[in-house]
Amino acid sequence: SWLQNSRCCLLSVLQPNDGEAGAKNYGRVIPAGATIWGMAVECKEISRHHRVGVKEIAGVHLPEVLEFHSPTYTPVNSDETVEPYTTEKLSRVPGGYKPLTDHFQVLTVDFNNPQELKSFATRKPSKINIPIIKGGILDAIVVWFTLQLDEEHTLSTSPSEETCWEQAVYPVQGLLDYSVKAGDSVIMEISCPDCYLRFQDISLVTSDKGMDVERHFREKNSEAELCSALASLQTASKLESIRQECVLESTEIALLNNLPYHECFKTAISKVLSTLSLREQSQCMDVDSHSSELHLEKNQNKTPPTPDPLYVLDVSEGFSILPLIACKFGPVKVYTSVEKEQHQKALVLISDANAFPKETLEFWLGHLQDENMVLQRPKSDKLWSIIILDVIETSGLIQQDVMEKAAISRCLLHSGGKIFPQHVKMYGMLVESQSLLLETAVQGKDPTLGFNIAPFINQFKVPVRVFLDLSTLPYVPLSKSVELLRVDLMNPYLNNSQREVKVQICKSGQVTGIPFWYHMHLEDDIYLDTSSKSSHWKQAAVVLDEPIPVQLGDELVLSVQYHKSNVSITVKL
Repeated sequence: SWLQNSRCCLLSVLQPNDGEAGAKNYGRVIPAGATIWGMAVECKEISRHHRVGVKEIAGVHLPEVLEFHSPTYTPVNSDETVEPYTTEKLSRVPGGYKPLTDHFQVLTVDFNNPQELKSFATRKPSKINIPIIKGGILDAIVVWFTLQLDEEHTLSTSPSEETCWEQAVYPVQGLLDYSVKAGDSVIMEISCPDCYLRFQDISLVTSDKGMDVERHFREKNSEAELCSALASLQTASKLESIRQECVLESTEIALLNNLPYHECFKTAISKVLSTLSLREQSQCMDVDSHSSELHLEKNQNKTPPTPDPLYVLDVSEGFSILPLIACKFGPVKVYTSVEKEQHQKALVLISDANAFPKETLEFWLGHLQDENMVLQRPKSDKLWSIIILDVIETSGLIQQDVMEKAAISRCLLHSGGKIFPQHVKMYGMLVESQSLLLETAVQGKDPTLGFNIAPFINQFKVPVRVFLDLSTLPYVPLSKSVELLRVDLMNPYLNNSQREVKVQICKSGQVTGIPFWYHMHLEDDIYLDTSSKSSHWKQAAVVLDEPIPVQLGDELVLSVQYHKSNVSITVKL
Protein backbone atom coordinates (compact mmCIF):
# COMPACT_ATOMS: atom_id res chain seq x y z
CA SER A 1 0.00 0.00 0.00
CA TRP A 2 1.04 3.62 -0.45
CA LEU A 3 1.09 4.08 3.34
CA GLN A 4 3.43 1.14 3.83
CA ASN A 5 5.78 2.33 1.09
CA SER A 6 5.76 5.89 2.42
CA ARG A 7 6.59 4.69 5.93
CA CYS A 8 9.59 2.64 4.73
CA CYS A 9 10.98 5.45 2.60
CA LEU A 10 10.52 8.10 5.28
CA LEU A 11 12.11 6.11 8.05
CA SER A 12 15.22 5.62 5.93
CA VAL A 13 15.35 9.32 4.96
CA LEU A 14 14.61 10.87 8.36
CA GLN A 15 15.74 8.20 10.82
CA PRO A 16 19.06 9.95 11.79
CA ASN A 17 17.13 12.76 13.47
CA ASP A 18 13.79 11.67 14.81
CA GLY A 19 13.55 14.78 16.93
CA GLU A 20 11.54 17.61 15.52
CA ALA A 21 14.38 20.11 15.87
CA GLY A 22 16.92 17.88 14.14
CA ALA A 23 14.55 17.08 11.31
CA LYS A 24 14.39 20.75 10.34
CA ASN A 25 18.00 20.53 9.12
CA TYR A 26 16.99 18.01 6.49
CA GLY A 27 14.98 18.26 3.27
CA ARG A 28 11.23 17.96 2.96
CA VAL A 29 9.27 15.04 1.57
CA ILE A 30 7.02 15.76 -1.40
CA PRO A 31 4.13 15.24 -1.10
CA ALA A 32 4.16 16.71 2.39
CA GLY A 33 0.97 14.97 3.48
CA ALA A 34 -2.34 13.48 2.49
CA THR A 35 -5.95 13.56 3.53
CA ILE A 36 -7.85 10.32 2.96
CA TRP A 37 -11.55 10.55 2.11
CA GLY A 38 -14.27 7.93 2.05
CA MET A 39 -17.82 7.52 0.85
CA ALA A 40 -20.39 4.71 1.04
CA VAL A 41 -21.85 3.78 -2.34
CA GLU A 42 -24.28 1.52 -4.12
CA CYS A 43 -22.70 -0.08 -7.19
CA LYS A 44 -24.07 -3.21 -8.87
CA GLU A 45 -20.82 -3.82 -10.74
CA ILE A 46 -18.85 -3.94 -7.49
CA SER A 47 -21.50 -6.04 -5.81
CA ARG A 48 -21.64 -8.70 -8.54
CA HIS A 49 -17.87 -9.21 -8.25
CA HIS A 50 -17.84 -9.58 -4.46
CA ARG A 51 -21.22 -11.02 -3.38
CA VAL A 52 -23.08 -14.01 -4.77
CA GLY A 53 -26.56 -12.58 -5.23
CA VAL A 54 -28.40 -15.71 -6.39
CA LYS A 55 -29.77 -18.73 -4.55
CA GLU A 56 -30.23 -20.97 -7.56
CA ILE A 57 -28.13 -21.30 -10.71
CA ALA A 58 -29.60 -23.12 -13.72
CA GLY A 59 -31.66 -25.33 -11.43
CA VAL A 60 -28.83 -26.01 -8.96
CA HIS A 61 -29.71 -24.86 -5.45
CA LEU A 62 -27.04 -23.10 -3.37
CA PRO A 63 -27.34 -24.09 0.32
CA GLU A 64 -27.78 -21.27 2.82
CA VAL A 65 -24.95 -22.59 4.99
CA LEU A 66 -22.46 -21.97 2.17
CA GLU A 67 -21.08 -18.43 2.18
CA PHE A 68 -18.95 -17.11 -0.67
CA HIS A 69 -16.55 -14.21 -0.10
CA SER A 70 -14.06 -12.39 -2.27
CA PRO A 71 -10.37 -12.10 -1.19
CA THR A 72 -10.98 -8.60 0.22
CA TYR A 73 -13.18 -10.03 2.98
CA THR A 74 -11.53 -9.97 6.40
CA PRO A 75 -13.56 -11.50 9.25
CA VAL A 76 -13.75 -9.63 12.53
CA ASN A 77 -10.75 -10.37 14.82
CA SER A 78 -8.80 -11.93 11.93
CA ASP A 79 -5.01 -11.58 12.08
CA GLU A 80 -4.52 -12.50 8.41
CA THR A 81 -2.54 -9.92 6.40
CA VAL A 82 -4.15 -9.48 2.99
CA GLU A 83 -5.00 -6.43 0.94
CA PRO A 84 -8.50 -5.54 2.14
CA TYR A 85 -9.39 -3.56 -0.97
CA THR A 86 -9.49 -3.60 -4.73
CA THR A 87 -9.43 -0.65 -7.13
CA GLU A 88 -11.85 0.79 -9.67
CA LYS A 89 -12.02 3.87 -11.85
CA LEU A 90 -15.45 4.86 -10.60
CA SER A 91 -16.03 7.39 -13.35
CA ARG A 92 -15.99 4.46 -15.82
CA VAL A 93 -17.48 1.64 -13.78
CA PRO A 94 -20.24 -0.11 -15.80
CA GLY A 95 -23.67 0.97 -14.62
CA GLY A 96 -22.23 3.83 -12.57
CA TYR A 97 -22.61 4.21 -8.82
CA LYS A 98 -24.83 6.03 -6.31
CA PRO A 99 -23.40 7.87 -3.28
CA LEU A 100 -25.24 6.86 -0.10
CA THR A 101 -23.34 9.28 2.18
CA ASP A 102 -21.52 12.56 1.86
CA HIS A 103 -17.76 12.12 1.54
CA PHE A 104 -16.12 11.99 4.96
CA GLN A 105 -12.57 12.40 6.23
CA VAL A 106 -10.99 9.07 7.16
CA LEU A 107 -7.60 10.27 8.39
CA THR A 108 -4.71 12.62 7.65
CA VAL A 109 -1.04 11.73 7.22
CA ASP A 110 2.05 13.92 7.62
CA PHE A 111 4.80 12.35 5.48
CA ASN A 112 7.42 14.54 7.16
CA ASN A 113 6.69 13.13 10.61
CA PRO A 114 8.30 9.66 11.08
CA GLN A 115 6.88 9.30 14.57
CA GLU A 116 3.34 9.73 13.28
CA LEU A 117 3.92 7.17 10.55
CA LYS A 118 5.31 4.69 13.10
CA SER A 119 2.22 5.14 15.26
CA PHE A 120 -0.21 3.98 12.56
CA ALA A 121 0.72 0.35 13.10
CA THR A 122 0.04 0.51 16.85
CA ARG A 123 -2.77 3.05 16.98
CA LYS A 124 -6.07 1.73 18.36
CA PRO A 125 -8.98 1.48 15.89
CA SER A 126 -11.22 4.53 15.79
CA LYS A 127 -14.97 4.16 15.39
CA ILE A 128 -16.89 6.55 13.15
CA ASN A 129 -20.61 7.02 12.53
CA ILE A 130 -21.60 8.25 9.06
CA PRO A 131 -25.21 9.30 8.29
CA ILE A 132 -26.94 7.86 5.22
CA ILE A 133 -28.31 10.64 2.99
CA LYS A 134 -29.85 8.50 0.23
CA GLY A 135 -31.55 5.11 0.32
CA GLY A 136 -30.13 2.13 -1.51
CA ILE A 137 -27.90 -0.93 -1.12
CA LEU A 138 -24.61 -0.60 0.78
CA ASP A 139 -22.16 -2.25 -1.61
CA ALA A 140 -18.82 -0.64 -0.80
CA ILE A 141 -16.81 2.06 0.90
CA VAL A 142 -14.74 3.89 -1.71
CA VAL A 143 -11.60 5.77 -0.73
CA TRP A 144 -9.43 8.41 -2.39
CA PHE A 145 -6.94 10.99 -1.19
CA THR A 146 -5.86 14.57 -1.56
CA LEU A 147 -2.08 14.90 -1.75
CA GLN A 148 -0.67 18.09 -0.22
CA LEU A 149 2.41 18.70 -2.36
CA ASP A 150 3.32 21.87 -0.43
CA GLU A 151 1.45 24.70 1.26
CA GLU A 152 -0.19 25.80 -2.01
CA HIS A 153 -0.50 22.84 -4.39
CA THR A 154 -2.63 19.71 -4.08
CA LEU A 155 -3.53 16.67 -6.18
CA SER A 156 -6.83 14.83 -5.80
CA THR A 157 -7.71 11.27 -6.84
CA SER A 158 -11.43 11.89 -6.32
CA PRO A 159 -13.87 10.06 -8.65
CA SER A 160 -15.00 13.47 -9.91
CA GLU A 161 -11.48 14.44 -11.02
CA GLU A 162 -9.87 13.67 -14.38
CA THR A 163 -6.94 11.63 -13.09
CA CYS A 164 -4.86 8.59 -13.98
CA TRP A 165 -5.50 7.15 -10.50
CA GLU A 166 -8.19 4.66 -9.65
CA GLN A 167 -10.02 4.73 -6.34
CA ALA A 168 -9.64 2.14 -3.57
CA VAL A 169 -12.76 0.03 -3.11
CA TYR A 170 -13.63 -1.80 0.11
CA PRO A 171 -16.53 -4.13 -0.76
CA VAL A 172 -18.97 -4.59 2.12
CA GLN A 173 -19.43 -8.30 2.86
CA GLY A 174 -20.89 -10.39 5.67
CA LEU A 175 -23.98 -8.32 6.52
CA LEU A 176 -27.37 -9.95 6.90
CA ASP A 177 -29.07 -7.00 5.20
CA TYR A 178 -27.39 -4.39 2.99
CA SER A 179 -30.38 -2.10 2.42
CA VAL A 180 -30.29 1.43 3.89
CA LYS A 181 -32.54 4.46 3.85
CA ALA A 182 -32.04 8.15 4.49
CA GLY A 183 -31.68 8.76 8.23
CA ASP A 184 -29.87 5.47 8.88
CA SER A 185 -26.16 5.49 9.64
CA VAL A 186 -23.22 3.20 9.01
CA ILE A 187 -20.76 2.53 11.83
CA MET A 188 -17.26 1.21 11.17
CA GLU A 189 -13.87 0.88 12.78
CA ILE A 190 -10.86 2.38 10.99
CA SER A 191 -7.34 1.10 11.60
CA CYS A 192 -3.95 0.53 9.95
CA PRO A 193 -2.60 -2.46 11.90
CA ASP A 194 -0.33 -3.68 9.09
CA CYS A 195 -0.07 -0.35 7.25
CA TYR A 196 -3.12 -1.28 5.18
CA LEU A 197 -6.06 1.01 5.78
CA ARG A 198 -8.94 -1.16 6.98
CA PHE A 199 -12.66 -0.70 7.55
CA GLN A 200 -13.85 -3.37 9.96
CA ASP A 201 -16.78 -4.29 12.19
CA ILE A 202 -19.23 -2.54 9.86
CA SER A 203 -22.78 -2.29 11.13
CA LEU A 204 -25.89 -0.35 10.18
CA VAL A 205 -28.06 1.62 12.57
CA THR A 206 -31.68 1.95 11.49
CA SER A 207 -33.90 4.56 13.08
CA ASP A 208 -37.26 2.82 13.45
CA LYS A 209 -40.11 4.37 15.40
CA GLY A 210 -37.72 6.55 17.33
CA MET A 211 -35.48 3.63 18.31
CA ASP A 212 -32.02 2.87 16.97
CA VAL A 213 -31.68 -0.76 15.86
CA GLU A 214 -28.16 -1.94 15.05
CA ARG A 215 -27.56 -4.51 12.31
CA HIS A 216 -24.16 -6.18 12.57
CA PHE A 217 -22.01 -8.60 10.69
CA ARG A 218 -23.11 -12.23 10.52
CA GLU A 219 -20.68 -12.99 13.37
CA LYS A 220 -22.92 -11.03 15.73
CA ASN A 221 -25.92 -13.20 14.75
CA SER A 222 -24.10 -16.51 14.67
CA GLU A 223 -25.86 -17.83 17.79
CA ALA A 224 -29.34 -17.30 16.36
CA GLU A 225 -28.27 -18.72 13.01
CA LEU A 226 -26.72 -21.73 14.71
CA CYS A 227 -29.88 -22.52 16.69
CA SER A 228 -32.01 -22.25 13.56
CA ALA A 229 -29.70 -24.45 11.55
CA LEU A 230 -29.43 -27.06 14.32
CA ALA A 231 -33.19 -27.12 14.69
CA SER A 232 -33.61 -27.87 11.00
CA LEU A 233 -30.87 -30.50 11.07
CA GLN A 234 -32.12 -31.93 14.40
CA THR A 235 -28.63 -33.06 15.36
CA ALA A 236 -25.60 -31.48 16.97
CA SER A 237 -23.35 -33.80 14.95
CA LYS A 238 -23.95 -31.57 11.91
CA LEU A 239 -22.43 -28.61 13.72
CA GLU A 240 -19.27 -28.67 11.60
CA SER A 241 -21.34 -28.20 8.43
CA ILE A 242 -22.79 -24.90 9.65
CA ARG A 243 -21.67 -21.84 7.70
CA GLN A 244 -19.05 -23.22 5.34
CA GLU A 245 -17.04 -20.28 4.01
CA CYS A 246 -15.47 -20.31 0.56
CA VAL A 247 -13.20 -17.58 -0.81
CA LEU A 248 -13.44 -17.00 -4.57
CA GLU A 249 -11.67 -14.57 -6.86
CA SER A 250 -13.84 -11.62 -7.84
CA THR A 251 -14.08 -12.95 -11.43
CA GLU A 252 -15.29 -16.32 -10.09
CA ILE A 253 -18.03 -14.59 -8.09
CA ALA A 254 -19.04 -12.58 -11.18
CA LEU A 255 -19.20 -15.87 -13.08
CA LEU A 256 -21.56 -17.39 -10.48
CA ASN A 257 -23.76 -14.30 -10.83
CA ASN A 258 -23.78 -14.68 -14.63
CA LEU A 259 -27.10 -16.52 -14.97
CA PRO A 260 -27.33 -16.39 -18.82
CA TYR A 261 -23.94 -18.15 -18.97
CA HIS A 262 -25.18 -21.07 -16.88
CA GLU A 263 -28.58 -21.23 -18.61
CA CYS A 264 -26.85 -21.50 -22.00
CA PHE A 265 -24.65 -24.32 -20.74
CA LYS A 266 -27.67 -26.03 -19.17
CA THR A 267 -29.51 -26.03 -22.49
CA ALA A 268 -26.48 -27.25 -24.47
CA ILE A 269 -25.54 -29.94 -21.91
CA SER A 270 -29.13 -31.19 -21.78
CA LYS A 271 -29.26 -31.46 -25.57
CA VAL A 272 -26.09 -33.56 -25.81
CA LEU A 273 -26.76 -35.81 -22.82
CA SER A 274 -30.39 -36.42 -23.78
CA THR A 275 -29.39 -37.48 -27.29
CA LEU A 276 -26.64 -39.78 -26.05
CA SER A 277 -28.84 -41.24 -23.29
CA LEU A 278 -31.53 -42.16 -25.80
CA ARG A 279 -28.89 -43.81 -27.98
CA GLU A 280 -27.51 -45.79 -25.01
CA GLN A 281 -31.01 -46.91 -23.98
CA SER A 282 -31.80 -47.92 -27.55
CA GLN A 283 -28.62 -49.99 -27.74
CA CYS A 284 -29.41 -51.67 -24.40
CA MET A 285 -32.93 -52.51 -25.62
CA ASP A 286 -31.55 -53.98 -28.85
CA VAL A 287 -29.10 -56.16 -26.91
CA ASP A 288 -31.77 -57.18 -24.43
CA SER A 289 -34.25 -57.99 -27.20
CA HIS A 290 -31.71 -60.12 -29.06
CA SER A 291 -30.78 -61.91 -25.83
CA SER A 292 -34.45 -62.56 -25.04
CA GLU A 293 -35.00 -64.25 -28.37
CA LEU A 294 -32.15 -66.68 -27.66
CA HIS A 295 -32.85 -67.31 -23.97
CA LEU A 296 -36.49 -66.46 -23.49
CA GLU A 297 -37.11 -68.61 -20.46
CA LYS A 298 -33.89 -67.71 -18.62
CA ASN A 299 -34.41 -63.96 -18.99
CA GLN A 300 -38.06 -63.79 -17.94
CA ASN A 301 -37.19 -62.88 -14.36
CA LYS A 302 -34.18 -60.61 -15.12
CA THR A 303 -34.38 -56.83 -14.91
CA PRO A 304 -33.37 -54.90 -18.04
CA PRO A 305 -29.69 -53.88 -18.13
CA THR A 306 -28.80 -50.45 -16.74
CA PRO A 307 -27.10 -48.18 -19.31
CA ASP A 308 -23.58 -47.06 -18.51
CA PRO A 309 -23.26 -43.50 -17.16
CA LEU A 310 -22.17 -40.73 -19.48
CA TYR A 311 -18.90 -39.02 -18.65
CA VAL A 312 -18.49 -35.22 -18.41
CA LEU A 313 -15.16 -33.44 -17.85
CA ASP A 314 -14.82 -29.76 -16.91
CA VAL A 315 -11.23 -28.50 -17.16
CA SER A 316 -12.09 -24.80 -17.06
CA GLU A 317 -9.95 -22.78 -14.67
CA GLY A 318 -11.17 -21.73 -11.24
CA PHE A 319 -14.44 -22.51 -9.48
CA SER A 320 -17.16 -23.93 -11.72
CA ILE A 321 -20.56 -25.51 -11.02
CA LEU A 322 -21.07 -26.66 -14.63
CA PRO A 323 -20.41 -30.31 -13.64
CA LEU A 324 -23.23 -30.10 -11.09
CA ILE A 325 -25.57 -28.72 -13.75
CA ALA A 326 -24.77 -31.83 -15.80
CA CYS A 327 -25.77 -33.99 -12.81
CA LYS A 328 -29.39 -33.05 -13.41
CA PHE A 329 -29.58 -34.95 -16.70
CA GLY A 330 -29.69 -38.67 -16.09
CA PRO A 331 -27.01 -41.15 -15.07
CA VAL A 332 -23.72 -39.28 -15.43
CA LYS A 333 -20.27 -39.22 -13.88
CA VAL A 334 -18.93 -35.69 -13.75
CA TYR A 335 -15.30 -34.80 -13.21
CA THR A 336 -14.02 -31.35 -12.27
CA SER A 337 -10.45 -30.05 -12.30
CA VAL A 338 -11.08 -27.79 -9.29
CA GLU A 339 -7.91 -27.89 -7.15
CA LYS A 340 -8.42 -25.89 -3.93
CA GLU A 341 -9.66 -27.88 -0.97
CA GLN A 342 -12.24 -25.31 0.11
CA HIS A 343 -13.61 -25.20 -3.46
CA GLN A 344 -13.95 -28.98 -3.45
CA LYS A 345 -15.77 -28.84 -0.10
CA ALA A 346 -18.12 -26.20 -1.50
CA LEU A 347 -18.96 -28.37 -4.54
CA VAL A 348 -19.63 -31.38 -2.30
CA LEU A 349 -21.90 -29.23 -0.12
CA ILE A 350 -23.84 -28.04 -3.18
CA SER A 351 -24.06 -31.60 -4.50
CA ASP A 352 -25.44 -32.88 -1.18
CA ALA A 353 -27.95 -30.01 -0.99
CA ASN A 354 -29.28 -31.06 -4.40
CA ALA A 355 -29.43 -34.75 -3.43
CA PHE A 356 -27.09 -35.87 -6.19
CA PRO A 357 -25.66 -39.38 -5.60
CA LYS A 358 -22.28 -39.14 -3.88
CA GLU A 359 -20.56 -41.19 -6.58
CA THR A 360 -21.68 -38.73 -9.29
CA LEU A 361 -19.09 -36.01 -8.57
CA GLU A 362 -15.38 -36.75 -8.82
CA PHE A 363 -12.31 -34.54 -8.54
CA TRP A 364 -10.31 -35.32 -11.63
CA LEU A 365 -6.83 -34.32 -10.42
CA GLY A 366 -7.06 -36.94 -7.68
CA HIS A 367 -7.25 -39.63 -10.37
CA LEU A 368 -4.17 -38.50 -12.28
CA GLN A 369 -0.60 -39.63 -11.79
CA ASP A 370 0.63 -36.58 -13.72
CA GLU A 371 -1.40 -33.40 -13.16
CA ASN A 372 0.01 -31.96 -16.39
CA MET A 373 -1.80 -34.69 -18.33
CA VAL A 374 -5.32 -33.49 -17.57
CA LEU A 375 -6.81 -34.57 -20.89
CA GLN A 376 -7.09 -38.36 -20.97
CA ARG A 377 -9.76 -41.07 -20.92
CA PRO A 378 -11.99 -41.35 -17.82
CA LYS A 379 -11.29 -45.12 -17.89
CA SER A 380 -9.29 -47.34 -20.23
CA ASP A 381 -12.47 -48.46 -22.03
CA LYS A 382 -14.50 -45.23 -21.78
CA LEU A 383 -14.64 -41.88 -23.58
CA TRP A 384 -16.06 -38.47 -22.67
CA SER A 385 -19.51 -37.30 -23.71
CA ILE A 386 -18.71 -33.64 -22.98
CA ILE A 387 -15.41 -31.85 -22.41
CA ILE A 388 -15.63 -28.23 -21.23
CA LEU A 389 -12.60 -26.09 -22.05
CA ASP A 390 -11.62 -22.60 -20.91
CA VAL A 391 -11.20 -20.74 -24.20
CA ILE A 392 -11.35 -17.03 -23.34
CA GLU A 393 -9.43 -15.38 -20.50
CA THR A 394 -11.31 -12.85 -18.39
CA SER A 395 -8.84 -10.28 -19.74
CA GLY A 396 -10.40 -10.58 -23.21
CA LEU A 397 -7.70 -12.70 -24.89
CA ILE A 398 -7.79 -16.28 -26.18
CA GLN A 399 -6.34 -18.79 -23.71
CA GLN A 400 -2.87 -20.12 -24.45
CA ASP A 401 -2.59 -23.64 -25.93
CA VAL A 402 -6.35 -23.85 -26.46
CA MET A 403 -6.05 -25.42 -29.93
CA GLU A 404 -3.63 -28.06 -28.67
CA LYS A 405 -6.12 -28.92 -25.91
CA ALA A 406 -8.95 -29.03 -28.45
CA ALA A 407 -7.01 -31.41 -30.68
CA ILE A 408 -6.40 -33.81 -27.78
CA SER A 409 -10.00 -33.48 -26.54
CA ARG A 410 -11.37 -34.34 -29.98
CA CYS A 411 -9.64 -37.72 -29.79
CA LEU A 412 -11.17 -38.45 -26.37
CA LEU A 413 -14.82 -37.89 -27.32
CA HIS A 414 -17.49 -40.54 -27.44
CA SER A 415 -19.34 -40.75 -30.77
CA GLY A 416 -21.78 -37.84 -30.67
CA GLY A 417 -19.86 -36.16 -27.85
CA LYS A 418 -19.06 -32.45 -27.88
CA ILE A 419 -16.38 -29.99 -26.87
CA PHE A 420 -17.83 -26.86 -25.27
CA PRO A 421 -17.59 -24.36 -26.82
CA GLN A 422 -17.72 -26.03 -30.24
CA HIS A 423 -16.48 -22.94 -32.03
CA VAL A 424 -15.69 -19.30 -31.27
CA LYS A 425 -16.27 -16.25 -33.44
CA MET A 426 -14.24 -13.11 -32.84
CA TYR A 427 -15.89 -9.76 -33.64
CA GLY A 428 -14.42 -6.28 -33.79
CA MET A 429 -14.92 -2.77 -35.11
CA LEU A 430 -12.91 0.33 -35.96
CA VAL A 431 -13.11 3.17 -33.43
CA GLU A 432 -11.74 6.57 -32.65
CA SER A 433 -10.78 6.77 -28.99
CA GLN A 434 -8.45 9.31 -27.45
CA SER A 435 -8.63 7.39 -24.18
CA LEU A 436 -7.13 4.29 -25.81
CA LEU A 437 -4.19 6.34 -27.08
CA LEU A 438 -3.56 8.13 -23.79
CA GLU A 439 -3.70 4.91 -21.76
CA THR A 440 -1.43 2.94 -24.09
CA ALA A 441 1.48 5.24 -24.96
CA VAL A 442 3.04 8.58 -23.97
CA GLN A 443 1.67 11.17 -26.39
CA GLY A 444 4.40 13.71 -27.25
CA LYS A 445 6.29 16.06 -24.92
CA ASP A 446 3.45 18.13 -23.44
CA PRO A 447 2.40 15.66 -20.72
CA THR A 448 6.04 15.37 -19.55
CA LEU A 449 6.76 19.14 -19.40
CA GLY A 450 8.82 19.13 -22.59
CA PHE A 451 11.03 16.17 -21.72
CA ASN A 452 11.24 13.81 -24.68
CA ILE A 453 10.77 10.48 -22.89
CA ALA A 454 8.07 9.12 -25.22
CA PRO A 455 10.47 7.32 -27.62
CA PHE A 456 12.03 5.39 -24.74
CA ILE A 457 8.88 4.61 -22.73
CA ASN A 458 6.86 3.64 -25.80
CA GLN A 459 9.32 0.87 -26.64
CA PHE A 460 7.69 -1.07 -23.81
CA LYS A 461 4.05 -0.51 -24.75
CA VAL A 462 1.91 -3.53 -25.51
CA PRO A 463 0.03 -3.73 -28.83
CA VAL A 464 -3.19 -4.94 -27.19
CA ARG A 465 -5.07 -3.30 -24.31
CA VAL A 466 -6.81 -5.86 -22.10
CA PHE A 467 -9.42 -5.73 -19.32
CA LEU A 468 -11.45 -3.11 -21.17
CA ASP A 469 -15.12 -2.30 -20.54
CA LEU A 470 -16.44 -1.25 -23.93
CA SER A 471 -19.69 -0.12 -22.31
CA THR A 472 -17.85 2.72 -20.55
CA LEU A 473 -14.83 3.32 -22.81
CA PRO A 474 -15.13 6.76 -24.45
CA TYR A 475 -15.03 6.09 -28.20
CA VAL A 476 -16.72 6.90 -31.53
CA PRO A 477 -17.55 3.85 -33.71
CA LEU A 478 -16.29 4.36 -37.27
CA SER A 479 -17.59 1.04 -38.60
CA LYS A 480 -20.14 -1.64 -37.80
CA SER A 481 -18.96 -4.77 -36.02
CA VAL A 482 -17.59 -7.48 -38.32
CA GLU A 483 -16.50 -11.09 -37.89
CA LEU A 484 -12.69 -11.14 -37.72
CA LEU A 485 -11.94 -14.77 -36.95
CA ARG A 486 -13.57 -18.17 -36.51
CA VAL A 487 -11.89 -20.83 -34.36
CA ASP A 488 -13.35 -24.35 -34.61
CA LEU A 489 -12.59 -26.53 -31.60
CA MET A 490 -14.46 -29.59 -32.87
CA ASN A 491 -12.36 -29.54 -36.05
CA PRO A 492 -9.14 -27.81 -34.92
CA TYR A 493 -7.11 -28.81 -37.98
CA LEU A 494 -9.46 -27.00 -40.36
CA ASN A 495 -8.80 -23.52 -38.94
CA ASN A 496 -7.24 -20.87 -41.15
CA SER A 497 -4.29 -19.10 -39.55
CA GLN A 498 -4.71 -15.96 -41.66
CA ARG A 499 -7.54 -14.09 -43.33
CA GLU A 500 -8.35 -10.65 -44.70
CA VAL A 501 -11.50 -8.78 -43.73
CA LYS A 502 -12.95 -5.78 -45.59
CA VAL A 503 -14.49 -3.11 -43.35
CA GLN A 504 -16.75 -0.28 -44.53
CA ILE A 505 -16.32 3.11 -42.85
CA CYS A 506 -19.67 4.49 -41.62
CA LYS A 507 -18.38 7.73 -40.09
CA SER A 508 -15.47 10.04 -40.88
CA GLY A 509 -12.72 10.31 -38.27
CA GLN A 510 -9.40 8.81 -37.24
CA VAL A 511 -9.05 5.09 -36.55
CA THR A 512 -7.07 4.69 -33.33
CA GLY A 513 -8.03 1.19 -32.25
CA ILE A 514 -9.86 -2.06 -32.97
CA PRO A 515 -11.78 -3.37 -29.92
CA PHE A 516 -12.76 -7.04 -30.12
CA TRP A 517 -14.87 -9.61 -28.30
CA TYR A 518 -16.22 -13.14 -28.87
CA HIS A 519 -19.31 -15.24 -29.41
CA MET A 520 -18.67 -18.66 -27.86
CA HIS A 521 -20.95 -21.15 -29.62
CA LEU A 522 -22.01 -24.14 -27.54
CA GLU A 523 -24.30 -24.98 -30.46
CA ASP A 524 -24.91 -23.09 -33.69
CA ASP A 525 -27.91 -21.34 -32.12
CA ILE A 526 -26.65 -21.22 -28.50
CA TYR A 527 -23.80 -18.83 -27.81
CA LEU A 528 -22.30 -16.62 -25.11
CA ASP A 529 -21.45 -13.00 -25.91
CA THR A 530 -18.36 -11.86 -23.97
CA SER A 531 -19.40 -8.21 -24.42
CA SER A 532 -22.87 -8.59 -22.89
CA LYS A 533 -23.96 -6.68 -19.80
CA SER A 534 -24.01 -9.82 -17.63
CA SER A 535 -20.65 -11.08 -18.90
CA HIS A 536 -17.85 -11.77 -16.43
CA TRP A 537 -15.38 -11.32 -19.29
CA LYS A 538 -13.72 -8.04 -20.22
CA GLN A 539 -12.89 -6.94 -23.74
CA ALA A 540 -9.59 -6.09 -25.44
CA ALA A 541 -8.44 -3.76 -28.21
CA VAL A 542 -5.60 -3.47 -30.69
CA VAL A 543 -4.21 0.07 -30.49
CA LEU A 544 -2.67 1.47 -33.68
CA ASP A 545 0.79 3.03 -33.60
CA GLU A 546 -0.48 5.95 -35.69
CA PRO A 547 -4.11 7.08 -36.20
CA ILE A 548 -5.49 6.50 -39.72
CA PRO A 549 -7.72 9.29 -41.15
CA VAL A 550 -10.84 7.87 -42.87
CA GLN A 551 -13.88 9.25 -44.68
CA LEU A 552 -17.46 8.00 -44.82
CA GLY A 553 -17.66 5.31 -47.51
CA ASP A 554 -13.99 4.31 -47.38
CA GLU A 555 -13.03 0.65 -47.16
CA LEU A 556 -10.16 -0.69 -45.08
CA VAL A 557 -8.72 -4.18 -45.22
CA LEU A 558 -7.73 -5.86 -41.97
CA SER A 559 -5.18 -8.65 -41.96
CA VAL A 560 -6.00 -11.06 -39.12
CA GLN A 561 -3.45 -13.68 -38.08
CA TYR A 562 -4.00 -16.44 -35.54
CA HIS A 563 -0.92 -18.35 -34.41
CA LYS A 564 -0.38 -20.32 -31.20
CA SER A 565 -3.41 -18.74 -29.50
CA ASN A 566 -2.18 -15.23 -30.33
CA VAL A 567 -4.21 -12.92 -32.55
CA SER A 568 -2.65 -10.00 -34.41
CA ILE A 569 -4.59 -7.45 -36.46
CA THR A 570 -3.00 -4.99 -38.87
CA VAL A 571 -4.55 -2.47 -41.24
CA LYS A 572 -3.49 -2.82 -44.87
CA LEU A 573 -3.21 0.64 -46.44
